[in-house]
Amino acid sequence: MPAAAPTLHIAAALIEDASGRLLLVRKRDTTAFMQAGGKIEPHESPADALSRELFEELGCRPRHLEPLGEFNAPAANEPGHGLRAHLFRVELDGPPQAAAEIAELRWVSPVDAATLPLAPLTRDIVLPRAGAPAA
Repeated sequence: MPAAAPTLHIAAALIEDASGRLLLVRKRDTTAFMQAGGKIEPHESPADALSRELFEELGCRPRHLEPLGEFNAPAANEPGHGLRAHLFRVELDGPPQAAAEIAELRWVSPVDAATLPLAPLTRDIVLPRAGAPAA
């Protein structure tokens, strides 16, 4: 029986603007667009990890975090790994700017997002939830 794929534990942000566009990021030296966020350190809660990652990657902090659940997907940039992602709908406290390992960020409609190379989590979990009303 094959061994289970190693699992990365991450926190990820579903960020939309007032016109319903979704914020996607692409990390340096990769092709897949995905949510901002990253790995949860052993001492962090998912919300704390996401707050730290958003500040590092986008230069802003969450004004509001709404938990959307935990989801599993294949990792986009680490072959043979899976993800367990804590997904949050996020409202930022300012305009995001690409920083740290982020090479590019784009605001795209859910329809336009589907034309980009997307991480499995973004394609299969996030896009179906984009545009949904906040709880």
